[in-house]
Amino acid sequence: MSTRTPAILEKLKGFWHAPLLNKWCMLGTLYYKVKGVVLYRFVFKQFGSGSYIRKPLLIFNPGYVSIGERVSIREGVRMEAVISREGRCPSLIIESDTNIEQNVHIVCHSRVHIGNNVSITGNCSIIDVTHPYADVSDPKKIGARIQDDESFIEIGNGSFIGYGSVILPNVRIGTNVVIGANSVVAHDVPDYSVAAGVPAVVLKQYDFAKGEWVRVPLKSCRGSLAGDRHMI
Repeated sequence: MSTRTPAILEKLKGFWHAPLLNKWCMLGTLYYKVKGVVLYRFVFKQFGSGSYIRKPLLIFNPGYVSIGERVSIREGVRMEAVISREGRCPSLIIESDTNIEQNVHIVCHSRVHIGNNVSITGNCSIIDVTHPYADVSDPKKIGARIQDDESFIEIGNGSFIGYGSVILPNVRIGTNVVIGANSVVAHDVPDYSVAAGVPAVVLKQYDFAKGEWVRVPLKSCRGSLAGDRHMI
């Protein structure tokens, strides 16, 4: 008997005993996983096994998007690789075992890298695009202007992005970071920390010597935000 057989039997047993609506959801997930195998793996740059996307709002230029294994992406995602000029090749990478919940908005014109085991909750925006507004004589609407720069967003392994948060361009979020709900992240966030607010500031960091989370004085947090990099 294959070593996988007991695991498969356990899954079938769990499905059999699950409530009716749970069964319906499980079957839906299976359908979207099959869709990933028969469609998405041929149109994305990479689409790993066990990954799925449920009812996306928009997927644009998937040939520049790499998705790892066992990635779950819920309904309403807008996932867009923007080619702002000839010769620019955007790179949007979502590593394995990451979950992205409903109505998340990801736009990449340069480089967005989301690590392994990341949780991105509903209604978040992750955008490496800057819309310049300084030239008031430019006839093009601001929303159609894209600054031609080498911008980036990096979200480290194991991080958690709270509901409704906005991650702005040129930000590195470290490993095992928690971003509080409805935060606007305009600055780098170090490993093993908790940040929240508008703009987000570091509130806690994990002290490995003490083996506990330690509060960061708010005055110190604000001091670390000198030189605001907020962009539109």
